[in-house]
Amino acid sequence: MLQKMLEKARKRLRRKIHIRKRIYGTAERPRMTVTKSNRSLSVQVIDDAKGHTLVSASSLEKDLKAVKATVAGAGQLGEIIGKRLLERNIKTVVFDRNGYLYHGIVKALADGTRKVGIVF
Repeated sequence: MLQKMLEKARKRLRRKIHIRKRIYGTAERPRMTVTKSNRSLSVQVIDDAKGHTLVSASSLEKDLKAVKATVAGAGQLGEIIGKRLLERNIKTVVFDRNGYLYHGIVKALADGTRKVGIVF
């Protein structure tokens, strides 16, 4: 069982490194990265040129405790991060799925962000 978990983590790390070779966030088009666990979801929008996080949202925030690590919760979190991006006048981002497969929670988060009007 432990061996299977280590293999799964190793494969995700390889995918993450392969993706990050090509994806780079700038001030005009920052990188939106997703982190998920069994209990929580987190999204950061990062300007890689300066190394700063511009906007973030997490299901661990006090006012977002109702958002769970489910497909429906990811859609809500996507809409919240989209609204925060629009407040900062950021309309386009580069989506970094962080090595996770693009289905389920990651896809729902991306669709929720697109629903608000963010382009990627």
